[in-house]
Amino acid sequence: MNRFRFWLGIGLLMLLAACSQQPPTTAALQVIDQAEAVRADWDSKMPPATGWTPVKLIDFWDARWPHHDGVVWYRLRWNQADAEMPVGLLVDYVCLADAVYINGSLIHRDAHLTEPLSRSWTSPKYFLLDRPLLHPGENTLLVRVSGLAAYQPGFGTVAVGAPDAVQARYQQGVFWRHNVQMFDQAVGMVLGSLFLMLWLLRRKDTVFGWFAFSTLLSAGYNWNYLATDIWPFASTHAWQAFNIALYFSAGVTFMVFLLRYRERRLPRLEGVLLAASLLSIIAALLVPETMGSNRSGWAIVGGIIYYTATLAFLWHALRRPRADRLVLAACMLVQVLTSIHDFLLFYGWIRSSVYLLAFTSPLTLIGMGFVLAYRFAVAMRRVEGFNAELQLEVETATRQLTQTLAREHDLALTNTRIGERLNLVRDLHDGFGGSLLGAIATLEQSPPSPDAVRTVAALKELRDDLRLVIDTTTHAQDTDLAGLLAPLRHRWSQRFEMAGIDSRWQMEGLVELRLGPARSLDLLRLLQESLTNVLKHSGASRVDVAVRYVDAQLHVDVRDNGRGFDPTRPRLDREGGAGLVSLRQRAARLGSELALDTAVGSGVALTLVLDPTSSGSAQP
Repeated sequence: MNRFRFWLGIGLLMLLAACSQQPPTTAALQVIDQAEAVRADWDSKMPPATGWTPVKLIDFWDARWPHHDGVVWYRLRWNQADAEMPVGLLVDYVCLADAVYINGSLIHRDAHLTEPLSRSWTSPKYFLLDRPLLHPGENTLLVRVSGLAAYQPGFGTVAVGAPDAVQARYQQGVFWRHNVQMFDQAVGMVLGSLFLMLWLLRRKDTVFGWFAFSTLLSAGYNWNYLATDIWPFASTHAWQAFNIALYFSAGVTFMVFLLRYRERRLPRLEGVLLAASLLSIIAALLVPETMGSNRSGWAIVGGIIYYTATLAFLWHALRRPRADRLVLAACMLVQVLTSIHDFLLFYGWIRSSVYLLAFTSPLTLIGMGFVLAYRFAVAMRRVEGFNAELQLEVETATRQLTQTLAREHDLALTNTRIGERLNLVRDLHDGFGGSLLGAIATLEQSPPSPDAVRTVAALKELRDDLRLVIDTTTHAQDTDLAGLLAPLRHRWSQRFEMAGIDSRWQMEGLVELRLGPARSLDLLRLLQESLTNVLKHSGASRVDVAVRYVDAQLHVDVRDNGRGFDPTRPRLDREGGAGLVSLRQRAARLGSELALDTAVGSGVALTLVLDPTSSGSAQP
């Protein structure tokens, strides 16, 4: 950002300096735009005596002598009223090299008037004339111009007058034709180097790399507006060939840059154009005379590529507006309009010595600076969003970890309780269970008596109850509800058969259904108490037991065809009411409510509907 402000400040100062200079008055300055011209060969030391042709300056001789490579002499005359006072002389434009004579005396000569030619067209020339060079009355200016017809050789206007006025005009010319180009060159090198480093540090951002290549190639081409000799090349053709190759390659890489900026790829077209760029550079090195003298064709193709890519980007920016696209498109639009002037000037369709595209360098700086700032802001917003998302994810993960640890803690406590319960059950089985079986065996082997029979029956009930506790405790972790009900069904089927009661059992959907130890025990005790009531109090000849898992609900039904009872009688709580209270309590612990349907002479129906997953311990 500081660099951007620095160069923008320099550009504004240069513009202000140029605008602040007042144009010289016609009284102090005479501009000569009429001259005579005659062509000569490369070895011409003096102008020919005949063949002079009147010309209007600025003059490009390729239009008059289209195939003339060599020398053209220009002769201008003006009247000097007072030769005692110094006079300023400004030669505005010469292409390519020149020697300047005043009244037959040499006052300037380029280093190379034959190949490799010097390059005098980049800046005007100022001279201060005094006696004895300056004569009162008519004075003659002769300018020997060396050039090649392929590169618009010619001669510009001449200004003569008061030194201050002429020098002010000279400084304006230097500013517009040299200093602005120097500024443009500096901007191009800085931007190209900056984006090249950005690309090298972040290779996946190819848009930066292609912009860097395009800018550096353009900077190489723009050196054409500053160089005063053709080093390191041996001829003007070689210089111009390599220069137009850089121009063409800059247009191609600029097109690829705009495609990448739009996040698009055209592999075939890009491959063809990049191959053509490589071919242009090879041709510039191998056949510089052909390449240089035919540069117009390469310039036309390069210009078409540049304008097509730019207009396509402008259309894209308008169709899909975004701040960075619109700012860059606005800057590019001004550059496109300016480049039209330079394109026409390049082909000689307009007469001027000033190329204007260099003036738009601040726009390139502004446009790409905004692009960088926009992308930086977008990246920062993404980073901030990522940080917020990451913080949320961390908080979520922390919360989940806390919940997991809490569940593991609860599970550890449950496992500890289960372990203690298993130890207690094993002790009951090994101790109390063994004693109970021994007592039953002893009583069964003793002489039969009514008291012994009743005692054995009571002990067997205790044995069955102990088995129920042991079964639900030791097998509930790895046995489903169907497995837990099988022993109960077997024992009670035998009991009902011995009592002359027809028992019918229906088990449906219980495989892989688990209620957990506590709920399984409650369910089995509920069934046991219900069946005990049927056996002891109902006087039934048939009992139906149904345990079904249907529509995510566990349905438990126990129905008999016994004598039934009146549920509204107060004696109920005294004659078996304790059993019903126990059944209702167990039903409540199972998360359900016991439904009782009975009447005198109509049997009893107990119904229970529960959600196996309501307590969180069931695993259907």
